[in-house]
Amino acid sequence: MRSLDFGEHRLTYLADGFVQLAPRAWFPGTTGETWERYAAHLDGDGHLMASVGGLLVEHRGRALLIDTGYGRRRTESADSYPFLGVEEGGRLPASLAACGVDVDAIDTVAFTHLHEDHVGWAFSPAADGPGLHFRRARYVTSRYEWAHWSGTFPDFLARELRGKAVGVLDGEEVFPGVTAWATPGHTDGHTSYVITSGDRRMLVLGDALHSAVQIERPEWRVLVDAGRDIAVDTRLRILKELTRPDTVGFAGHFADVVFGRVVTDGGRHRWEPLATTAGGDCC
Repeated sequence: MRSLDFGEHRLTYLADGFVQLAPRAWFPGTTGETWERYAAHLDGDGHLMASVGGLLVEHRGRALLIDTGYGRRRTESADSYPFLGVEEGGRLPASLAACGVDVDAIDTVAFTHLHEDHVGWAFSPAADGPGLHFRRARYVTSRYEWAHWSGTFPDFLARELRGKAVGVLDGEEVFPGVTAWATPGHTDGHTSYVITSGDRRMLVLGDALHSAVQIERPEWRVLVDAGRDIAVDTRLRILKELTRPDTVGFAGHFADVVFGRVVTDGGRHRWEPLATTAGGDCC
């Protein structure tokens, strides 16, 4: 868990778990030699370690949660999905409780997109069938993502959300100071969010980027992007915005450096972590 104050907003990364990404499969066209150069990004198993969780945004007694992690999960996916290693989730409710926030205090849940590692805690299993985990919240995703989704989004969750889900367009406000920003490529309706405080902006990137290595190499295609070329264009657009002096970012898959800014050294961009507080004292 990492937290920081951003104007009138309190932002906290709520850890749920992680997923290992096999680098050469995740980024087709990269080689062993490539990853010798970028070995600092790899874990002891030779994977990219991607964190999984959500972003809690608190503002004047209200609470927004952007993405909801995996849910309860522990799998080793290499046999079925050779581009993955271990996938694990389940900690997000404990992370939320450590901040002293009850699930019923969340009045808005916003999804960047509808992949399973972003919607897992949107529902809760129950003896009489699953129900919504955040019972009092309205649920937000891009109008295009909701209307055209054909992936693994659970049917029962779709039924639960019918009538509660809100489809938003680019530039619409979803919470005080938080607006939707269309960033297609990873999915056709992928949406980032912009948190504004005075002249400062925090860009919530979702899966437009999965690893800090992409700050230096945004042109690398990603195996699981629905539109690989569109995703490259989106990353270049995001990188341009992140190089502005008034803009920082939240990248939920960037392991232990989810909050950061882009700096330029010798013509190369890199991700510089922001100063945050950690652990149960963050909130």
